[in-house]
Amino acid sequence: MRDGGRLTAAIEVLTDVETRHRPVKLALKGWGESARYAGSKDRAFISGLAMDVLRRRRSLAWAMGEDSPRAAAIGALKFYWGWPVERIAEACGEEFHGHGPLTEAERAVLAAPRDLADAPASVRGDYPAWLEPDFVRAFGDRAAEEGQGLSARAPIDLRVNLLKTDPTRGAKALGPLNAAPAGILPTAFRIPAPEPMERAGAVETIPAFSKGWFEVQDLGSQIAASCAGEIKGRQVLDLCAGGGGKTLALAAMMGNSGQIYAYDSEARRLADTIRRADRAGVRAIQIRSPVNPDPLKDLKAKMDVVFIDAPCSGTGAWRRHPDTKWRLTPETLAKRLADQDLVLDEGATFVKPGGRIIYVTCSILPQEDEDRVAAFLARTPGYSLLPASYDPDLARFLTPEGYLRLSPASADTDGFFVAVLERAK
Repeated sequence: MRDGGRLTAAIEVLTDVETRHRPVKLALKGWGESARYAGSKDRAFISGLAMDVLRRRRSLAWAMGEDSPRAAAIGALKFYWGWPVERIAEACGEEFHGHGPLTEAERAVLAAPRDLADAPASVRGDYPAWLEPDFVRAFGDRAAEEGQGLSARAPIDLRVNLLKTDPTRGAKALGPLNAAPAGILPTAFRIPAPEPMERAGAVETIPAFSKGWFEVQDLGSQIAASCAGEIKGRQVLDLCAGGGGKTLALAAMMGNSGQIYAYDSEARRLADTIRRADRAGVRAIQIRSPVNPDPLKDLKAKMDVVFIDAPCSGTGAWRRHPDTKWRLTPETLAKRLADQDLVLDEGATFVKPGGRIIYVTCSILPQEDEDRVAAFLARTPGYSLLPASYDPDLARFLTPEGYLRLSPASADTDGFFVAVLERAK
């Protein structure tokens, strides 16, 4: 495909996302099924451009003076991909496959875009205007900067599995992917975010991956798991295990001692946990499926640690799923808040005296974070707040109350929140 066809395809995908409110992955899949002729580079271009537009939808609309998929796409090519106006004009005007010649107005705005310095923080930070109070509450005068961090491309982070290898051997095995230490945690490695028209190297192609030496896991997620502290020999319940990323991180910290129980309210999510645990060499694990009657009854008040990776808005993962920030609604957020209250109350029933709850969200919204913890403490006697981590390398990410808050701008991770709650002995 030539540039004109690629640009037109990206605009079609963006139009599909906007008009049908489809997730961008489904829109890209639908386009791909109707365009079998497209090569891997074509698909990377179209996906990269569509994702970059969704990351910066509001700032592009401001700069272009028009909120349309075409305006955003050509704006992204100029302002973020560095294409000269003439190359954009050539692509738009291509016979048969171009989206239509550039207008004089489009040429003018590409040459002299509207200044973002005059835009509201939510436009400069590319987040929905209705979330402005939450961003200001969380970040103060850095709201726009934090939004920009959440609009950047994300790297690929990996966790070295200490049940199978060590960081030194892991680094050698990851050499072909140009992975380097990610910092903060010795087991964390990072592959830089690829250029928008390129595909990242497939981690699954490294022989050591099939041996269970590595897991793909954002550094923020790894840090959140580390907040469980010393858990070797302990009884640990991962109450919202999902696909098992944090379950496996916790299991590695336990060194196959004690017992970790993985549960999720949706049984289908646990299928990956079983497969991944086997590859990772995790032995001290029990999968508790909701298809069984009362699957956690025997764990009541017996857990040293209940790890709650709570259902949330996913605002912390906007770098990886930029379309979700435009689909989030106040109604959806309200449902998530109710879910978080329920899962905290349920989790508390499994904590033994002296045990702890590790409450985690992939969210930067205080409503899902500090507010949920405060509400839980107010209605649940016998619990107190502990510092989320005693690791000196993480001290700079702790709030005055002792919560841990990570973001792309502050920690170069996805956005995460962690609170540690201890039940009185």
